[in-house]
Amino acid sequence: MAGARDGAFRELVSPFLRAKISETKDLYGAASDEVHALERQYLAMPEEALIGSADRRRHYEAEVELTFDGLPVVGVERLYRRTILLEPTTVCAAHCRWCLRGQYPIRTMTRAEIDHAARYIGSATVAADVDEVLITGGDPLMSIPLLEHTILALRKFAPNIRTVRIGSRVPFQDPDRVNDTMLEMFSRFDDLRFELGVNVNHPVEFWPESVAAIERLQRIGFRIYNQHPLLQGVNDDLPTLERHYDLMRRYGIEAHYLFHAIPLRGMAHHRTTLAKGLELATALSSGGNFSGRAKPRFAVLSDIGKIVLYEGVIADRRESEDLVLLRSGFRLDERLRWSPGWTMPESVELDSDGTMLTWYRDAAPLAAAQLRAIVGAAE
Repeated sequence: MAGARDGAFRELVSPFLRAKISETKDLYGAASDEVHALERQYLAMPEEALIGSADRRRHYEAEVELTFDGLPVVGVERLYRRTILLEPTTVCAAHCRWCLRGQYPIRTMTRAEIDHAARYIGSATVAADVDEVLITGGDPLMSIPLLEHTILALRKFAPNIRTVRIGSRVPFQDPDRVNDTMLEMFSRFDDLRFELGVNVNHPVEFWPESVAAIERLQRIGFRIYNQHPLLQGVNDDLPTLERHYDLMRRYGIEAHYLFHAIPLRGMAHHRTTLAKGLELATALSSGGNFSGRAKPRFAVLSDIGKIVLYEGVIADRRESEDLVLLRSGFRLDERLRWSPGWTMPESVELDSDGTMLTWYRDAAPLAAAQLRAIVGAAE
């Protein structure tokens, strides 16, 4: 999902998406909510020039440095006991403007690097806990030969891996890529469980071509799930979210996380407040307007991992800095055992039992219209 060069996140819209934006304008009108939802996700906006002093260039505050057999392990992250993350490429079909990896460098791993990472994932220390790999990036479905090599390497060097999760927006950005070649490749690995996280954000995106791509993957055994951000002006109202989760249920897509949009540089116009997200999450979970099987969990992507905002998770606030202190179940000693190269971020405080609390930046209560006015005044 990366596209930053010299700090600028390049606009990239696939031909499929450009055609769909045009079709949506013809169908609903250029000023419609549907068109606005697409353009706000994919077109660079003037508000991106407004960068706060506390905005971040990267998702996590702390870097993870790993070595194995005397060589660095690249493209690997680990925040959880059972799951490890692998990023063969950071190339995508389109650049989502809210992307948590938008400011990461564009990079594709070599096959030797992938093999080395797979050996690390299959090493005795890691294999004792890890049985699942999340292959993300970027978009792994952009290069089937590279993805096939990655899966073969995991099968050869890391037989502990039973579940392969893939993070991809290809079905909604370039669905023709879900073709016979791709399906045949996945079908050869019938000993693995495949899951696909699709990051679809709005009901308008369930185009016939995208639904057909999802159904093709489901027919060869893929479990499809969705985790996506709450985006101001895109899906931050109850009727839109209810239609969205209804459609996901209709097409057999499991609701996973509804994420609070993270504080990346130039992306403040995409962020709601946590209070707004909690209000919507409560209405979704307790309103009774659609099936309980379709309800997501509202979560924060913090410095130390995903934290679901249950009762009691918010332990403290610094209103003047728009900061909240979030209580987690992550233990520092366990994290260091799973990921020896991990460094505890400055945002973390330790509880008396060794669990970590982390300060997280809420959105300032500033409306998108105010942001646009600020940007316009500066031009």
